[in-house]
Amino acid sequence: MKKKEQHRILGTFFLLMAAVVWGIAFVAQSEGMRYMGPFYFNGIRFALGGIVLLPVILLMDKISIRKKETSENNRKVPPKVLLLGGIICGFILFVANGFQQIGIMYSTVGKAGFITTLYIIIVPILGIFIRKIPAWNVWISVFIAAIGLFLLCFKDDLSLSLGDLLLLACAFLFSLHILAIDYFSPKVHGVKLSCIQFFVSSICCFLVAIFREQITFQQIQEGIIPILYAGIMSCGVAYTFQIIGQKHMEPAIASLLLSLEAVVSVIAGFLILGQRLSPQELSGCLIVFAAVILAQLPLHKKTSQVELAMEEEAA
Repeated sequence: MKKKEQHRILGTFFLLMAAVVWGIAFVAQSEGMRYMGPFYFNGIRFALGGIVLLPVILLMDKISIRKKETSENNRKVPPKVLLLGGIICGFILFVANGFQQIGIMYSTVGKAGFITTLYIIIVPILGIFIRKIPAWNVWISVFIAAIGLFLLCFKDDLSLSLGDLLLLACAFLFSLHILAIDYFSPKVHGVKLSCIQFFVSSICCFLVAIFREQITFQQIQEGIIPILYAGIMSCGVAYTFQIIGQKHMEPAIASLLLSLEAVVSVIAGFLILGQRLSPQELSGCLIVFAAVILAQLPLHKKTSQVELAMEEEAA
């Protein structure tokens, strides 16, 4: 029980850190679009994210060799499972981020934040079809979080543009990505899975960019700061945190924690771009935080105690 609780706390920490990095990444993604096309930008940042992880993997392998230990995953799971997981997760990531990057060009930032984080509602719904049915308190948390995100991101205009529809498709694809990570991350080496998915996404993005966008080295020079943040932090760090964090977390709860990126994006806009928070936006932040706390702490703890008691009786 103690070990499970430690894993849960650690998973929560990594997912929260991923949400913080991604929230700030909205600024980097928006700025990056000033210098290059969406697929060229994504191709570079995913490649950079994969490259950053290569020395980490080498270091971890050396440590494993020195200790003369082979991880449980490497003993039980064939390499082809790792490759398959990387390809599947990478392709979903490529399509999802493509929709997001293009959608941001044709929609407002507030709507982009809300529509993208609709995956907090889609994930538990999709989870029903793979027998990942969340507890009733998670459903309540999802409903509360949706209200908070609405207050946080929507203002007067409630219409949906072409960009909004692209972002809605992006939210659905991010839901699939979360479920794919939930399936593969407990089976394989998390950092290696993350690295493979980045290179797969990068290759797909470059293939599209070659035929549809202008590609020059000068664009990289001009947009180097948002590229470095989006590549190293948003890809190399945050997506790896997601994979590590989801190993011991239910996908519905993971999606709630990751939805905090919308809150962080508003705060980042205030601190970096000087955008002020209205009372409505502040209320939305508080409601989302309350939803996440509800899903994480009280009711799940009680459920775990009941399950533990049942196991003891069965023994």
